[in-house]
Amino acid sequence: MNLNITGHHIEVTPAIRDYVSSKLDRVIRHFDNVTSVAVILSVEKLRQKAEVTLHVRGKDIFVESDDADLYAAIDAMADKLDRQVQKYKQKQAEHNHDALKHQVPEA
Repeated sequence: MNLNITGHHIEVTPAIRDYVSSKLDRVIRHFDNVTSVAVILSVEKLRQKAEVTLHVRGKDIFVESDDADLYAAIDAMADKLDRQVQKYKQKQAEHNHDALKHQVPEA
């Protein structure tokens, strides 16, 4: 998995980088097909914004969150991403189950 963390109007310190990667590791444990992750951290006046694009086979999952505190924005982003990944994984499992159900048995 390729992890890219960038900052707009903010310096990405090693502490922030470690915090983001630990939060994303928790999400990515649920799903093996992640090819790359792009995280953008930005500051707009008094709002701290965190956004992530997760590239999986056949789809890109995008989540953004903002808060007055950067760490709270990262936490909210990770929670949203976790829900999106679980939803996508559930859809994939249902799709595969339906495909198996509709196969014609051999005679």
